[in-house]
Amino acid sequence: MRREMISMTRVALALVALAVPARAQVKLTGAGATFPNIIYQDWVLTYNQRTRGVQLNYQSIGSGGGIRQFSENTVDFGGSDAPMTDSAIAAVSGNVLHIPTVLGGLAVIYHLPGVSARVRFTPQVVADIFLGKLTSWNDPRIAAVNPNMQLPRSDILVVHRSDGSGTTYVFTDYLSKVSPEWQRRVGKGTSVNWPVGLGGRGNEGVAATVAQTPGAVGYVELGYADANQLQYGPVQNRAGQFVTPTVESVTAAAAGAMAELGPNTDFRVSITNPTGADAYPIASFTWLLVRKQYTDAAKASALVPFVWWALTDGQAVAAKLGYAPLPQALRPWIEARLKSITAGGKVIWPGPK
Repeated sequence: MRREMISMTRVALALVALAVPARAQVKLTGAGATFPNIIYQDWVLTYNQRTRGVQLNYQSIGSGGGIRQFSENTVDFGGSDAPMTDSAIAAVSGNVLHIPTVLGGLAVIYHLPGVSARVRFTPQVVADIFLGKLTSWNDPRIAAVNPNMQLPRSDILVVHRSDGSGTTYVFTDYLSKVSPEWQRRVGKGTSVNWPVGLGGRGNEGVAATVAQTPGAVGYVELGYADANQLQYGPVQNRAGQFVTPTVESVTAAAAGAMAELGPNTDFRVSITNPTGADAYPIASFTWLLVRKQYTDAAKASALVPFVWWALTDGQAVAAKLGYAPLPQALRPWIEARLKSITAGGKVIWPGPK
């Protein structure tokens, strides 16, 4: 009799187990900027491995695509190196928060076989190369800032982004500040009418094209330059110093921006061409685009902890991947924004554990 009761109990427990579904996995999809893709993929892989019930995916499609998909509500969060414009924010009824994640520098990359020393660039030289006014590597103006360097006679081939790109926004924002002619003829934007050059898709495409083309010059996020062992040189900053992009020099560029921010900031700030002798002049924040109000509480409750983890524990890998971690002073301001996110009229915080 006892054996029969035990057997019946086991059967009953088994039926109960079958009747109760396994914990559903929340899938979160993001898309956008290629600039932070190296660290975002690291974060996604790590977070997926350590967090049960959440599956993150991020597609590197460019900032323009990220803003578009976020605005069309086809992704749960976007990624962009170009802040959304006031009109773009109005188009989504203001339902967006710009959450800075890391800082990065854009390296002016080139491919000059046989040249081992770093080529130095002044702001005007960079602008005139991309305007098509400097067409040979041994041009006297390039040689003048690189004395005692044997520059080749090879033609300069400009490589730029072909897709809507926050990286392009940062680069053209910088050129618009340092070159009145660039500002007048081309301006800044995620997509511009390039005077010269060949297009490559994503930071990956520009890096690959420059790597394969002697004489080429382009611009990519520092992590891509280092990962692909590309040549890049120092750029002269506002203080007249030639500064190489590094985690330290990008951090120095952010120092000036902190003075412009405050507790009520929306974080949409440009840090190109900053003051400071140690500051690298072509640097930027990159942002996650998240909603102030979500309709899906499960997704919002999974997303907020991930974002907070990325901005705290996740910052530890930034430097080794070529990014500068966020200034600590930003953390309470970002926390306040995350605490304002709601779903179904209810505040999501405290999501992070």
